[in-house]
Amino acid sequence: MRSRRLDYSESTRSALVNSAVDLFTKRGYASTSLDEIAKRARVTKGALYHHFTGKQALFEAAFEKVESQVFGRLEEIMGGSGTPWDRALAGLREFISSCLDPAYQRIAIHEAPVVMGWERWREAEDRASFGLIRLSLEDLIEAGELDEVPVEITARLLFGALHSAATEIAGSPDPKKVGSQIEAVIVQLLHRVRRTP
Repeated sequence: MRSRRLDYSESTRSALVNSAVDLFTKRGYASTSLDEIAKRARVTKGALYHHFTGKQALFEAAFEKVESQVFGRLEEIMGGSGTPWDRALAGLREFISSCLDPAYQRIAIHEAPVVMGWERWREAEDRASFGLIRLSLEDLIEAGELDEVPVEITARLLFGALHSAATEIAGSPDPKKVGSQIEAVIVQLLHRVRRTP
């Protein structure tokens, strides 16, 4: 049986992470204090320090939450029903939709490379997204939808393109319009390399 203390500890940590996601999204990392995060989560600052060593550790937990939500949805699509082609297009649409989410834009795209440092952020992105892109490519090749290509290099190029797309969407004054344009361009490019039966 789980103890009440463990349940309380997990709910406190969850409240802190949710509070951090909300405040980092609205105000950004630099303009958000630990006092504000603790107050919004309705816990003491001591409770915050029991779970996190400081502001950066809390930011990384917020980043992980935002990333894992996006990754979870993509993983579900990529492992779902339909042809590999249909799943790849649905995954692309879900990724672009995720790029319209203010929390993902602010935390994962704008702030994480600065707060976490480029190397750590890139490693985290690799773990979350790169594997799915590679798996999708392998499925498309195996299904005969694409010609044989060097999977690792091709996945890296697609990963870079999707990262650029995310940055363009997040930095645009009209993210929905840019997201639609990016989706149309990528789908058109994919149709050009699709193997015709």
